[in-house]
Amino acid sequence: MTEIKLNYHKAHFLMSAPNIKVLPEDSGIEIAFAGRSNAGKSTALNALTNQKNLARTSKTPGRTQLINLFEVEPNCKLVDLPGYGYAAVPEQMKLQWQKSLGEYLQKRECLGGVVILMDIRHPLKDLDQQMIEWAVSADLPVLLLLTKADKLSQSVRSKQVKMVREAVLPFQGDVQVEAFSAQNKIGIDKLSAKLDQWFSPVFS
Repeated sequence: MTEIKLNYHKAHFLMSAPNIKVLPEDSGIEIAFAGRSNAGKSTALNALTNQKNLARTSKTPGRTQLINLFEVEPNCKLVDLPGYGYAAVPEQMKLQWQKSLGEYLQKRECLGGVVILMDIRHPLKDLDQQMIEWAVSADLPVLLLLTKADKLSQSVRSKQVKMVREAVLPFQGDVQVEAFSAQNKIGIDKLSAKLDQWFSPVFS
């Protein structure tokens, strides 16, 4: 497979879609970022691309209500999916997000991998496990980013990473676990290396 190194700082906003019917042609490779509403998805995307406002962050979890697409290179897109779990919004809206999330994950042929973000202090909640299970059953590789790693000491952080790595073994899929902190730039290199690997078929 071709070794590539993409410049994620070049990423730009492409479009927002309420459901998959509105998305562009199902081609190239898309990498989805998924996680609970307060896991820090938008913050991670901004850290990866070194852009403060590429993905909208908010003090109120659950503001990503649409499927947001960002283009890194032609045929290479990052996708910020609606957060799942906690969000102070009407039930009807939650159901709508879950529907667009589920449809995207099940029907989008160009999906090449899923980055699942979880707060390192509260990893592997039910919905996170369902998401891993779903990705593994769809034969998709997964990168689990344990966010907010700067909140823990080095030794506690290492223990958490080890615990999660052991906990995901029963899923028997291609699941990599790394600590991540947008604040301290922990794990950004691991994230970009993994994305390079997943995007490489576009260039082969």
